[in-house]
Amino acid sequence: MVSERTLCTAEFPSVLSYVTWCKREPDVLKPETILLLKRGCGIMAHSEYDLGEKKFLQHVNDLGRDDIKQLVLRVALPSMLAQFVSVLYSIVDRMYIGNIPEIGDTALAGVGICGPIVNLVGAFAFLVGVGGAPLMSIKLGEGDREGAQRILSNCFLMLAALSALLTALALVWRERLLMWFGASALTFPYAKDYITIYLLGTVFALMSSGLNQFIVCQGFANTGMRSVLLGAVLNIILDPIFIFSLGMGVKGAALATVLSQMASCTYVLLFLFGQRPPIRITFGGYQLKVVRSVLTVGFTSFLIIAIDNGMIIAMNAVLQRYGGPGQGDILITCCTIMQSFMLMVTMPLGGITGGTQSILGFNYGARRPDRVLKAQKYIILLCVSFTALLFLFAQLAPHLFVLIFTREPEYVALASRAIRIYTLGIIPLGIQYEIVDGFTGMGVVQAALPLSFWRKLIYFVSLFALPAAFGAEAVFFTGPISDFGGALVSVVVYLLTIRKILNKRSPAEPLPEV
Repeated sequence: MVSERTLCTAEFPSVLSYVTWCKREPDVLKPETILLLKRGCGIMAHSEYDLGEKKFLQHVNDLGRDDIKQLVLRVALPSMLAQFVSVLYSIVDRMYIGNIPEIGDTALAGVGICGPIVNLVGAFAFLVGVGGAPLMSIKLGEGDREGAQRILSNCFLMLAALSALLTALALVWRERLLMWFGASALTFPYAKDYITIYLLGTVFALMSSGLNQFIVCQGFANTGMRSVLLGAVLNIILDPIFIFSLGMGVKGAALATVLSQMASCTYVLLFLFGQRPPIRITFGGYQLKVVRSVLTVGFTSFLIIAIDNGMIIAMNAVLQRYGGPGQGDILITCCTIMQSFMLMVTMPLGGITGGTQSILGFNYGARRPDRVLKAQKYIILLCVSFTALLFLFAQLAPHLFVLIFTREPEYVALASRAIRIYTLGIIPLGIQYEIVDGFTGMGVVQAALPLSFWRKLIYFVSLFALPAAFGAEAVFFTGPISDFGGALVSVVVYLLTIRKILNKRSPAEPLPEV
């Protein structure tokens, strides 16, 4: 049982919230009392629980008081797993498409051409989700629940408006975009079939991905993971039915993805409109200054993804140019497989660094620089451990991954070689991810944005210089060159600036233990 004396030491946002607690029967934690505690103390749930249980406080993440190491693991691992599962959306599609009899390799290249458009749609979800979630965490850390509520309301409206706008524009421009992005006469029909159906589900993609950030930032990491898992499992089930059993081919893969995203979107909306989260979706409180703040913070993540798309587009164009009519489509197919492997690296890595932004944002808002630094130490260690495991697999057995897409010896050999080369720098890449996302989580976009730009600049210079001097396959060395160069500068900037950034917010007294 939680005594009144213990709760007197907790930080409530107002006298009224404490009086409300005191009026309740002290030996029973009623549902409304528990919601009061969650909202008043910044305590975030991380797993399923029964609102009637007295042991509620043993089943929550307290972002301001829990042991940092355990807190990072409890928040990061579900987020990492959720992103790992979300990779299955594209990988499963590509796996089944690559194994369609007779046309598999060509169809796979066509779907690979669609990748930048699909990712660009996702970038707008991150613009709003990653832009709003850290701000909401900071508001919760400051005890400003009304401010947090306004942020979520505005972000929901932004996602709805962007969904309608993007769907209309992309459908009008899809044919031109596909040709600009490197589609050939052989691959264009498959690319058009896939992207047309996918774009009709834009609203589901944006809502599920963007709003999921607001579930995770309130501490419901497991719920966020389940929303992604729901869609991924459904996609795995529907893909073979639509592609092979119903004979829909590439169109079936796109339809399976849209239906799966619709299921995830429904799950997320039901949760955020429900009674469980401390901050729920409401209507009203729309303010232009909130929209500007969200766009300012989210612009870094949006730009990272948008430029990453530009990198994929440029790589496809370079491969077509230097590979020639005979080799260009083969190189793009192998590049699509290589990029699928990189999704296995970057998406879970982003889950670790993005999911833990709530910890950094909350403690930065609560003026606890000591906890921010401790958290970043464990986050970087987790990033390095994860990328080291993927590095070993990429160097020792990349062919095992390639074989799920194609059995053609020429494709297997080339794609395996591409994976080995491109992943040489993924361990330092893990460090840079946390530095950039860590700055973003604390709202310090003026540091995050230049560091992200620097790595992209190195990439583009290498992309156009290397194949001109050494041939088409030299393109694959752009990955490690940009990863090492970006990480080196990011580490130097972090060491020189982090103390100054944290010292701008004077430390507060440690929060009392509950």
